[in-house]
Amino acid sequence: MFGQHVHVGCENGDTALWLLHALSRYVPHFIALSASSPFVQGVDTGFDSARLNSVFAFPLSGRAPFALTWEHFGVYFDKMTHTGVVESMKDFYWDIRPKPEFGTIELRVCDTPLSVDKAAALACYLQCLCRHLREERPFEPTEDDYLVYTFNRFQACRFGLDGEIVDPKTKQRHKLRDDILRTLARIDEHALDLQALDGSNLLRDSLFVGNDALALRQHRAAGLPLPAVVEWAARRWMA
Repeated sequence: MFGQHVHVGCENGDTALWLLHALSRYVPHFIALSASSPFVQGVDTGFDSARLNSVFAFPLSGRAPFALTWEHFGVYFDKMTHTGVVESMKDFYWDIRPKPEFGTIELRVCDTPLSVDKAAALACYLQCLCRHLREERPFEPTEDDYLVYTFNRFQACRFGLDGEIVDPKTKQRHKLRDDILRTLARIDEHALDLQALDGSNLLRDSLFVGNDALALRQHRAAGLPLPAVVEWAARRWMA
């Protein structure tokens, strides 16, 4: 199983960092929607996205430090390079990281789903969500947003769409599936403007059908040997 990275263009470093931290509360959405790695070496791990457990083992994984200006981030980067453990931005395995040579931020938490259409729909969702955050600024990101970050991330990895998510502002707990559904409704206007409604509707439908981790488990439970499950997944992608 591979990962899917999605880049979003930003006009300057300050904008990139603001958007990076604003997106942090939606990271579980993308994990749960894209999850398609329940098996490791032939064994069902109990996680919808076991791939992220491997990534999380890297020493510079997880979340980016809370810096809202490029100048502040530059100070942090210089300190890290002086330790000798970092040479470039590629050494950070954060869930979302700046990519200054491209002028983007890069969302890195998605498993590669089992169809090209769904892969494109995930990119559409991110684009619409970023437009909503940039234009409407429904909240300002703070360091305290990360108090629930690891819990929310685990819920998405372990339980997928059936997990729970804690709102970092209100501290209320919701079903992840419901939170995604409400967010899709909130950004429908942007999806219409960006000609991304088909992608939004594909993801909306998938909330009730289930993610690809569920589909893989269902084929395995039907008695298919694991190589046949892999072959089915490859045929689905090629279709």
